[in-house]
This record gives sequence, structure tokens and C-alpha cells, in this order.
Amino acid sequence: MKKQLFPCLSLFMFTVMTIMAFTPTTASAASVSATSIRKPHLLLHQSLMKATPFIPLASNMTYHGGPVMTGTANAYAIFWEPTGNVATNYNSLIQRYFGDIGGSSLYHNNIQYTNSGGGYASNATFAGSWVDTRAYPRSPLLDSDIQGEVSHALSSRGWRSSSSNLFFVFTQRGENICIDSSHSQCASNTFCAYHSNFGSTLYATMPYAASFSCNPGHSPNNNDADQTINVTSHEQIEAATDPQGNAWYDSTGYEIGDKCAWIFGSINSSGGDVVWNGHNYIVQKEWDNKARGCVLSGP
Repeated sequence: MKKQLFPCLSLFMFTVMTIMAFTPTTASAASVSATSIRKPHLLLHQSLMKATPFIPLASNMTYHGGPVMTGTANAYAIFWEPTGNVATNYNSLIQRYFGDIGGSSLYHNNIQYTNSGGGYASNATFAGSWVDTRAYPRSPLLDSDIQGEVSHALSSRGWRSSSSNLFFVFTQRGENICIDSSHSQCASNTFCAYHSNFGSTLYATMPYAASFSCNPGHSPNNNDADQTINVTSHEQIEAATDPQGNAWYDSTGYEIGDKCAWIFGSINSSGGDVVWNGHNYIVQKEWDNKARGCVLSGP
């Protein structure tokens, strides 16, 4: 259970463990055995992290036998926007990020986290996007709705589930998302994003970060996309090194991004802490076992 939690601090952990269970309700998810559905791994709001003791640097991550996303991982962006209520250029900036992250020194940090055969996540590419204007089935959305949207996108676009494919669902401004119908853990009160899987399908849930408590404090592109890109990088790199929750994490259950959540590099004159392909971004650091610390550039 510990590996499925995000930067949850000890006092918060037991509450999280008792309310994270959910039962998918979509037809596609219902066909997957209960044992193959993983509870979401949450990126908590900064305020929750500050409210309880947090010691991210206690230990290095260790390998627990599960898969990593070896070779080149494919990122797919599903923009679920019934009314198009997003900032101008929001979608295009996120797509640009997906085109830049794979060759970055930050993504190169993943090469030290190998599977049992020595394979590692070496690159990432932007494989496709889709804007879905279907109405939301309810508000707030539930995790089962996100799974259903991923399944709908796969069917509509001809995409397929694979250990190399990661599907990001981005929702529009102000739309709340909850883990289940208890509404105990939602974007409005608990998390900025999460990654998980149902069966062989890997996905990440990406609320409109600027609507919630997910501000990194700078905006190099002067756009709401900057906040979402930061948490997207967190989920993308965690999924690369621990896609099913049984690969790389530390003794407290923190994954590569958990240990450095909301920790940034020096801010440049444009308001970013990295420049990839001439483009400024603000993204959090990731854990480097070799350096025993948080970095923006891998070994």
C-alpha cells in the first residue's frame, strides 16, 4: 500500500489509506479484474505537504521488481474540454512540452532506474493528441470517468494500450475530479494530479492546475499551461520509472517525483528553471540516487 501513496506525510498517511479504494464503473474498467486496478498515486497540494512533517530525503529509492517504461515512451494528450474553457495556447504549450521533455537532461536522469533485465526509460516522444468535446457525465468527475475517457479515446483514435504508452487526460478550467463518490480526495481539496493504471493501460489525470492549489510560483510562458506542465512532468517521470507502483520507490513509498515535489531550480530571467529546445519551462526537480538529492540534470 505504501508505494501507492504520494508525498503523504506520516500523519496524513493513515487517512489516505482508508479512503483511496475505488471501484471503476465504466464498462471497459469493469472488465478488468480487481487485482489489476491500481489505486491512484497522488501529487498533493503544497498546503497539505506543509501541514504535516515531510522528510523526502530520508533514503534512496530501491527497486522492487516491477516494470519500467523501457526505451522510448509515448505520451498521448487527451484534452477533454466540452466548452473549450482553457487559456489561449494552453493545449499547444502542453503539446510543445511533450515534444521537448524526452531529449532533456531531466528525463536522462531516468537511465539509472533499470528493470531486472537492465532496461531503462531512455526517451519520450509526443505520440498524438485529441480534443474531446463530449459533455462531462457528472461534476465532479470521478476516477472511473477518467478511465472511461481513456478507453473512449483508444477506441475513437485507434490508439492501443502498451507498456510504452501513457495517456494523459487534461480537463478544462474549474472542473473538479475526485477519486470516488465519497468526494474525500479531489483536485479541490487534496491533489494536483495522479498516475495509475487499469489492466495494461497506463494513464495520468491532469486537472486544470491553475484552478486549484498547484502554482509553482512562476510562469515563464505567461499562461495557465505553466502550472499544468509542472505537474505533468512529475507524473510523466514517475510513470516512466514506476508505471505500475511496483518498481522504483523509497522506504516510505515515495516515487522519484514525490521526493522532490515542489522543489525547483534557480529561476532565470524568463521565469523558468529549465530551457529545452529554446523553450522555457518551470518544472520540479527529480530524485537522483547517484547524487542522493534532487536534480534537474541526470547523471
